[in-house]
Amino acid sequence: MGFATDAIHIGQEPEPATGAIVAPIFQTSTYVQDALGKDKGYDYARTAHPNRRALERCVARLEGGQAAYVFTSGMAAIDAMFRLLRPGDHALISRAVYGGVYRLTTQFLCQFGMEFTFVDTSDLDCVRKSLRANTRMIYVETPTNPTMIISDIAGIAGIANERNLTVTVDNTFLSPYLQRPIELGAHIVVHSMTKYLNGHSDATGGAVILTRPADAEKIYFLQRSTGAGLAPMDCFLVSRGIKTLAVRMAQHDANGMAIARYLENHPKVKCVNYPGLPSHPQHDLARKQQRGFGAMLSFDVGTLESARRLLNHVKLCSLAESLGGVETLISHPAMMTHASMPPEVRQQIGITDGLVRLSVGIEDAEDLIADLEAALEKV
Repeated sequence: MGFATDAIHIGQEPEPATGAIVAPIFQTSTYVQDALGKDKGYDYARTAHPNRRALERCVARLEGGQAAYVFTSGMAAIDAMFRLLRPGDHALISRAVYGGVYRLTTQFLCQFGMEFTFVDTSDLDCVRKSLRANTRMIYVETPTNPTMIISDIAGIAGIANERNLTVTVDNTFLSPYLQRPIELGAHIVVHSMTKYLNGHSDATGGAVILTRPADAEKIYFLQRSTGAGLAPMDCFLVSRGIKTLAVRMAQHDANGMAIARYLENHPKVKCVNYPGLPSHPQHDLARKQQRGFGAMLSFDVGTLESARRLLNHVKLCSLAESLGGVETLISHPAMMTHASMPPEVRQQIGITDGLVRLSVGIEDAEDLIADLEAALEKV
């Protein structure tokens, strides 16, 4: 079946007892057993529940994985994925990675003997030269948050396969509708389902999608042992959001391109980071490995004061953390999403004080442009 059909029907079959077209929310903590050692497939909601299993089936199908497990947030999912590493193992991570991943690895997971190196994963030679004898994983954000750098997933997978390494790709920015990392050779895909998969800014969640049974078994063990599995109501909300993923992403993609073209031609904008623009240095690679360019972009207005004036004068664009909702969200990475990074690291990877990140929603593009135009006049 096609993508949109899978998004609507996989894991979202009518409820068998009543025929309800939308399955109920199983808001229960425990399940009565028929006899000692005999249940109906569920015993305790921390271990599993019908809403979670249904969502996991859907997400696994959309990404082309063998199994998926969903967690309370994207960071909970990423944390579980990194725990596939053992003390003494080394991982390469995209240099311009989300600030939460930088914080998790450099301030927490390193205490357990794991080693991490941040490299430019868009440079295959750099990736190859950065490998160590104890390297076990390459973790890739593509596009990177918020600099929108593209990494060659198939190229990295080829390097990894030579050394029997695991390739993990964070596919949050594009969703499986616009990018399919597993088809390009990735072994694991992670998502903040809070973003495009849910799409309505009303639930948090994360997902780990696996291609190998041994990895899936370990992730499920972590999910049920740590109690980080997603609750029924949140699973219901994400499942509902996924039903419209295909049509939402098509509109996000169209709006993202329209806004990027407008900003690129604005005299007060120094540069625009958007892979859909021919001026982007990896435009051709993005065209090759993506179905579209999405609605995430960043642009530089030169200084912190200019960024502040812009952000304080938008009306339709909402100044807020997060991304991927139907409404347009605007943020300042240096002071918001990447504030946990040391200033010198931010400067090295291109997160300047004048950089603004935009998650373009599905409103009318001309209204968004008018809002940005009015705010840019204040810069």
